[in-house]
Amino acid sequence: MDPMAITTLLYASIISILFGAIILNFLSSHKRLKRNLPPSPSPTFPIIGHLHLISGLPHRTLHELSQKLGPVFSLQLGNRLAVVVSSPSAVDECFTKNDIILANRPCFISGEYFSYNHTTMGDAPYGDHWRNLRRLMAVEIMSTTRLNRFLPFRQDEVKHLLRGLYQVSSSSTFTVVDMRSRLSELSFNVITRMIVGKISFGQGEHLDYEKAKELTNLIREILVQAFVPSYADFIPFLRLFDNGNYEKRLSSLQKKMDGVLQLLIDQIRLSKGGNSMIDHLLSLQEKQQDYYTDDLIKGLILVTILAGSNTTWMSLEWALSLLVNNPDVLKKATAEIDAQVGQDRLVDEPDLAKLPYLNAVISETLRMFPPAPLLIPHMPSEDCKIAGYDLPLGTMLLVNAWAMHRDPDIWEEPEKFDPERFEGGKVEKGHKLVPFGMGRRVCPGAGLARRVIGLTLASLIQCFQWERLSENELVDLSEGNGVTMAKAQPLEVMSKNRDFLHKLL
Repeated sequence: MDPMAITTLLYASIISILFGAIILNFLSSHKRLKRNLPPSPSPTFPIIGHLHLISGLPHRTLHELSQKLGPVFSLQLGNRLAVVVSSPSAVDECFTKNDIILANRPCFISGEYFSYNHTTMGDAPYGDHWRNLRRLMAVEIMSTTRLNRFLPFRQDEVKHLLRGLYQVSSSSTFTVVDMRSRLSELSFNVITRMIVGKISFGQGEHLDYEKAKELTNLIREILVQAFVPSYADFIPFLRLFDNGNYEKRLSSLQKKMDGVLQLLIDQIRLSKGGNSMIDHLLSLQEKQQDYYTDDLIKGLILVTILAGSNTTWMSLEWALSLLVNNPDVLKKATAEIDAQVGQDRLVDEPDLAKLPYLNAVISETLRMFPPAPLLIPHMPSEDCKIAGYDLPLGTMLLVNAWAMHRDPDIWEEPEKFDPERFEGGKVEKGHKLVPFGMGRRVCPGAGLARRVIGLTLASLIQCFQWERLSENELVDLSEGNGVTMAKAQPLEVMSKNRDFLHKLL
């Protein structure tokens, strides 16, 4: 075909697509008039809708819009209608009255690659398959009994963290330490030891060091890609162009990750007799091979790593940052641990029940900096109503937990770090704290996260003194871009061994 004819055909196709998108936008606007949809900002542009309003800190952008439009409002994000909720009463209505209807997830391109075509627990539609995965995760993997069996792993990893800090710190002077790398290694190791039952990274035993390092790097890359939707998720015809080789990168990452996970499964299948998550899943596979396929097991592993490792170190980094910025709170938490545990042994998980102030510190950290400030999106399986507004089938529902946690009508002085607000049952029912979500799709790993955060933070407070790099300058609490709540700058802080620490380590 003549090159000029090809060019003409290409331009004609693009114009047809654009014209079609404008018509669809007009028709959707006409439909909006017939429905009682939540208020929406003006103007709504053809094709992109309100996509231009979304910034690198979407929870803050959506909070600003809610100040103008109310706690329930809507956005047209390309071809997707999104409804944003940030009031406790509306959230209650979502996950009580409409919990089953809203138990679906919207599909994104990344889910085709990292969720084995939307079949993992995080992405799978509500139904028999999802319910079985949920039961498996809640009863077989994250149950209290199984978490108790994994306690030695958590104890070992926390002791490894303490020894590493002890070696670089002293009892006479303060030493500058980078905490992000140490906390992320601890978090990753706790999760992977649960999964494979072997030391994974940083200690040089059992699992091949290079494979562990490769897995760590792959997880970091996937975390960047998996939680950042592409414009093609909202403007589907853009998939034809694969701008920036987005899908090519996803496909390459998926193949590498699949290979590493398959290797882990094959190695544990040969070794047998362990007590890891993979061992348990392989025992189920022997009884029901058609259902418990290797792909299903790999999907469960990947979801557990992605959901468990990243959010835990983020919360620990925020907690330590807030404590050094508020030395009076740190002093009170230290005094509680000294009184309840003493200085003759290391704090342990069973001690956490006797440390209400430490638990209040954790709750206040999760209030101010929830690991997923916008909860993972939900999607109604049929038309429903929220706060009197229509929520059509297929709408993307976003819950702005960050905005709800900082609402001055709900929380007194919401910008202040005040653990006392959680002491002695002071927090009333209306004060919604939802860092791990609500309803049927609440995070099943919330109990594990609380254990790891509690034991690690208590151990760091018990064993070391902590100060900011400069007495006159607070730790920067700026948030990094993205849909997860990471600090913009890694935490560097001053550490000093407490006098009795050499006896314990």
